[in-house]
Amino acid sequence: MTTTDTASRGISRGALPAAVLFDMDGLLIDTEPLWFEVETQILADLGATWDASDHANLVGSSSAVASAFISEKSEGRATPQEIADELLVRMAKRLRDTPQLQPGARRFIKELDDARVPRALVSSSARVLIDAALDGLALPFDVIVAGDAVNHNKPHPEPYLRAAELLDVDPRDCVALEDSPTGAASATAAGCVVIAIPSVTDIDPAERRFIVRSLDQVDLPFARSLFD
Repeated sequence: MTTTDTASRGISRGALPAAVLFDMDGLLIDTEPLWFEVETQILADLGATWDASDHANLVGSSSAVASAFISEKSEGRATPQEIADELLVRMAKRLRDTPQLQPGARRFIKELDDARVPRALVSSSARVLIDAALDGLALPFDVIVAGDAVNHNKPHPEPYLRAAELLDVDPRDCVALEDSPTGAASATAAGCVVIAIPSVTDIDPAERRFIVRSLDQVDLPFARSLFD
């Protein structure tokens, strides 16, 4: 994006980002250990095994992709729909009981609130899981785009394009925070500036994509500097 592009839309560079778009699982909330625990238990109940490499294959994936993969690992002992239903029930309970914000998350969100920067939650998880996770955290979002609210999930750009549309902002003026290659690909395809914070799997650098080690390293001045 050039200075001319920004000026033509009447946006001050100092006002960017126009919005900040958060992934949930692994990025905002430390859910990956919970997902791994639930997946392992489901496979054990079905007489099959599950390991860290299996879980890594699913980071950032939709429920449909995850449940089909787990069904295959069970050698058909449960259908993808049965797996999806069980994942929802077990994860909703854990997310209500033990949601843990990642270090730096609450501080950064307060900073956005103080600066009146809109924010969205853009997740591949079903809305029931998002609501369970956010219920006890007192973290309202201006917009929530859940995995079951879009026609095409990540890595397709639709989730981030939908969030920008609902916020009435240009996705090119937004910062998206992601922890998986799938999510980073979605946000990049939508045109967002991406701050990638790898959790389970590495994320490759790309144009307008910046990789850091922790959400604790992210603040509003840093996010604004990415548009220079």
